[in-house]
Amino acid sequence: MNNSQSSRRRFLAQTAIVSTGVALSQNSWAAFFADASKSHRYKVAVVDLMILKRQKLGAFQLSKDIGADGVEVDMGGLGNRETFDSQLTNPERRQQFLDKAKELNLEICSLGMTGFFAQSFAKRGGVDRMVQDCIDTMKAMNVKVAFLPLGVNSDLSKNPELRPAVIERLKMIAPKAEDAGVVIGIETSLRATDEARLLDEIGSKAIKSYFNFANALDNGRDVSEELKILGKKRICQIHCSNTDGVWLQNDPEIDLKKVKKTLDKMKWEGWLVIERSRDAKDPRNVKWNFSANTAYVKSVFQNS
Repeated sequence: MNNSQSSRRRFLAQTAIVSTGVALSQNSWAAFFADASKSHRYKVAVVDLMILKRQKLGAFQLSKDIGADGVEVDMGGLGNRETFDSQLTNPERRQQFLDKAKELNLEICSLGMTGFFAQSFAKRGGVDRMVQDCIDTMKAMNVKVAFLPLGVNSDLSKNPELRPAVIERLKMIAPKAEDAGVVIGIETSLRATDEARLLDEIGSKAIKSYFNFANALDNGRDVSEELKILGKKRICQIHCSNTDGVWLQNDPEIDLKKVKKTLDKMKWEGWLVIERSRDAKDPRNVKWNFSANTAYVKSVFQNS
């Protein structure tokens, strides 16, 4: 069988599974998508926090079973601590994560600073240490992207008065990230024109957009148009899902084939990280939800 026939056969098999909405068994996913991470410009990951395995070694095996190419590993909670509640500062524990990823042929696509969803990036004291701890962990684990959500309390759409403070802090962080050779990907609720203006004002190759489909969709914006406005060079990574309700394949709000055409034209490549789009009938059924979404994203982005 030649490569063309093999690719077509794999595509037909994936499409059949997606159309029926049947999740493969735990042990089937790894073999089914075994070559995906090596042969495609778009790679697909899941978030350890969202598969209920925050900073747990089990996140890797579960991600493999789901069919993902990689994992976004969280830095841990913040609360009232001086920095993240992270196991990854321990060299031995950190090595266990790296060894497990290598064993399962998975990549750690990014580290997540999701503690900032509930904290104010613009106002919280000690932000420089928190982000520096993340950067140090990135260097130790050879991870090139970190996810930094500005969160509810620093939402610039609802709190535009915080914009100067956010810019000041990101400008403070930027040289540290540049020196380390890493990128901090920020998530905002701003429309693309405003986010592009924000990034241009910060003016650093180390601060980029971690684009989230859900932010655009929740605000009635066209995902493809927003991506084009931001442009290839401003986007470091993408959260490729909508808010919970239905799987991506059943979601009338998002046309992934159109999105792929847009990204192809932009010549963008990188990680599509599935965060949500869980079916409301059983949102805590991790394998059922994330296997279906992973299979669908792969059928669109890796086989067409």
